Amino acid sequence: MNIGKKIWAIAEGYIPEWSTGPAPDMTSHEAACILNAGDEKAHVRLTIYYTDKPPVGPYHLEVDAKRSLHIRFNELKDPEQIAPGATYSSVFISDVPVVIQHTRLDSRQAANAVLTTIAYSE
Repeated sequence: MNIGKKIWAIAEGYIPEWSTGPAPDMTSHEAACILNAGDEKAHVRLTIYYTDKPPVGPYHLEVDAKRSLHIRFNELKDPEQIAPGATYSSVFISDVPVVIQHTRLDSRQAANAVLTTIAYSE
């Protein structure tokens, strides 16, 4: 089953600078869940766009056929780590259709907040 699109964007990005609660489960983070419901492995290139410096990327991600991949933006390292406290946007380009959902866990306060949304697709 091929569902989804090949180009996805998340316009809003921000990794909180601190956390409350036990790591790694309660570490403040941004995440993307990539669903590949198709029969072929997805090769995804992720580019990060900042408000005050040139884009960074691509980060190379792979999602096996009929699988999902959950990535935390604050765990990306190559080509560089995303700095906590920076505002950014992200664009994903896949060679096969995928579906992407965006989530943020903000645990800076004892009353934690989770935000989730489906990314924009073309």
